[in-house]
Amino acid sequence: MSDRSDRISSPSSVESPDQGSSGVGLARSAGILAIGNILSRVLGLAREMLIAAFFGASGQVSAFTVASMVPTMLYDFLVGGMLSAALVPVLSQYARPDRRQELLRLVGALASLLAVTLAGLVLLLQWTAPQVAWLLAGGFQELDPTLLPLTVRWIRLLAPAAWFTSMAGLLMALLYALQRFTFPALATAIYNGGMVLAVPLLASQVGATSLVFGVLLGSGLQFAVMAWDVRRAGLRLQVRWSHPALRTILGLYVPIAVGLVIAQFQVALDRRLASGTGVQSIAWMRNATTLQQLPLGLISVAVALAALPRLSRHFAARDEAGYRRTLAQGLRMVLVLLVPGLVGLALLAEPVIRLLFQRGAFTAQDTAQVAQALRIYLVGALFAGVDFLLNYAFYARNNTWLPASVGAISVGIYAVLAWALVEPMGYLGLVWADTAKQASHALIMVALLAWTVGRLGGQVRRGLFQVGGAGLAMAGTLGGLAEGWRFFLGDPVTLLGTLLHLLVVGGSGLAVYVGVLAALRVAEIQELGRQLWRWAAAAAERIPGATPRGG
Repeated sequence: MSDRSDRISSPSSVESPDQGSSGVGLARSAGILAIGNILSRVLGLAREMLIAAFFGASGQVSAFTVASMVPTMLYDFLVGGMLSAALVPVLSQYARPDRRQELLRLVGALASLLAVTLAGLVLLLQWTAPQVAWLLAGGFQELDPTLLPLTVRWIRLLAPAAWFTSMAGLLMALLYALQRFTFPALATAIYNGGMVLAVPLLASQVGATSLVFGVLLGSGLQFAVMAWDVRRAGLRLQVRWSHPALRTILGLYVPIAVGLVIAQFQVALDRRLASGTGVQSIAWMRNATTLQQLPLGLISVAVALAALPRLSRHFAARDEAGYRRTLAQGLRMVLVLLVPGLVGLALLAEPVIRLLFQRGAFTAQDTAQVAQALRIYLVGALFAGVDFLLNYAFYARNNTWLPASVGAISVGIYAVLAWALVEPMGYLGLVWADTAKQASHALIMVALLAWTVGRLGGQVRRGLFQVGGAGLAMAGTLGGLAEGWRFFLGDPVTLLGTLLHLLVVGGSGLAVYVGVLAALRVAEIQELGRQLWRWAAAAAERIPGATPRGG
């Protein structure tokens, strides 16, 4: 990994719009974020595996899922939605070395206002926890009367996590704007690490409350590490209460806030309806969502975050050609890297879930239920993967109203379908409604982007056909090998057998996919190969006695 993202004090360490427009620069930044995301997702999987092993897909896991949503919702509303839509685009305009002092004044004002606001909300949440729990999980009351009071208690305990994660998010926005990606890329890994430590250490003493302590530990560590990296960059924030750019950020955030209120309504409705379909439903949906988000976090989020500062600078410089070129490169990269993950998860859902979760309190019935939900979620994941970058493309243009408006429309589609499908289909009806929401949002955004920015050229269309063909070849390979394995060897049941099955079948399918794209001379595959070679060569140079080789 290059140290370039950590050297922000010199002018040469901050990329110009021209530099940022190159596919190599985008791939490098996305690669840094992807590496951090790999660690984050590995620890996230370890977290979910520990939860499944210790507590299964139980009602307590469902209650914790609801309670932990509350600080997450506050973070999303106050910082998460603003981070990409307003904070990074505006802060990026102050990121040049000659404007560094102005940047510090702006971030100081943001930090001061946010810290006080969050403290007030944490106190308010202690008082209103019973009402919040009833709104989000009132269905527990009829199914298991012990779960709703437990949810109230955990909401109160988790409230301080909203302060830590939100303040950490603000510092992450500052680091992203400075193209200092390394530690922000590790933020989620640090958060997940808290739970990975807490559950095995505390489960025998406090039971499922160990999950709550894990969230508090992870969020506190996350804030501490982001603050340390800001100080390491030589930045010293001061308490301030005003700055002219606050009005710009607020103007960008207002439509996002409206959209987030609608989006949080969808999350609350989803959990409220799911809590009435069975005490295990939310736990099953949690496991399926964890697997669905693996490729999204590793690929789509990394590419979108890497592209956002570049898109913002192209727009500020009125370089529409560079803007379209960067956007097209990002969309092609998302398609090339996302499709094999989705195809593999869809066709190998049961063995993947069996390998990761089916042990301890997690049963074969849980595996079957999670697999059903996962396959439906993956349909929406294809649209959601592209949608990340489409949203960020508008944020870079300081246009937050259009994505917010589309979000409201898609949530309306979800609400109609959720009410219609939950009765006949149970929690799977809610999963289908969420998939329809993702698809409608992405399709509308594509149309609006073409209307606003213009056509991106044939690169994206050509990439779609290339990736589609390679994906079909991969699916055929996976399906054929899986059936052959089942015919000759039977379904894998042991841990080792399942792992071997996934390595042979999944690895062969991935090899076919890469081979087809390589034969078609897809630029992203070629650049990925060169980047991997450079990283391998750099790693070899650090080995004593190794002879560097050119590539």
